[in-house]
Amino acid sequence: MALHLYAATSSKGKLRDFASAAIAHDVLIEPLPGLATIPSPEEDGVTFLANATLKAVYYSRFAPDHLVLADDSGLEVDALNGAPGVRSARFAADAGLTDSPDANDNTDVWNNMVLLQRLAGIPPDQRTARYHCVLVAARDGQPLYSAEGSVEGLILDAPRGTGGFGYDPLFYLSELHRTMAELDLETKHTLSHRGRAFVDLLAQLHV
Repeated sequence: MALHLYAATSSKGKLRDFASAAIAHDVLIEPLPGLATIPSPEEDGVTFLANATLKAVYYSRFAPDHLVLADDSGLEVDALNGAPGVRSARFAADAGLTDSPDANDNTDVWNNMVLLQRLAGIPPDQRTARYHCVLVAARDGQPLYSAEGSVEGLILDAPRGTGGFGYDPLFYLSELHRTMAELDLETKHTLSHRGRAFVDLLAQLHV
């Protein structure tokens, strides 16, 4: 019988990453039922672990007896002292850039634009960065497992590739001469911070 996990996310990109990592294991991972109707908790933690834990604990109360997985992840840029970090998804919003209610969601575009502005004039060899992910699995309001993964890269001065999401078009992997947005899903799974964290979590679950 497959291990059944609920993911407390509606992000298609994150669900894709989890699903591609789960495919090699006997694991069924699905979005938490009714997630869209559940009010979101305030993510006020100052670390990835704090935010992942509060989300896992909160959402697990809506799925009694099930393991519920939550993640917090983001981009840490060395030249920006680790920013955007836990504010990765809200980087542009923090700078005052938001879409109008009738506009398409351009969050990724705005976030990438702000990142490039903040790194203007920084030499290529000083644009080191990493994607970092922390996963927490909870059941009935109790955190039970945590795992993390990261991948190192460089931030380009212009986007490349149409795959992925978030900062992927700017996140360059020197050993592959490609950005995350230029990788196929299978290759991305073997390298991604989210995939690595998920594999670490599965090892703890003895899967």
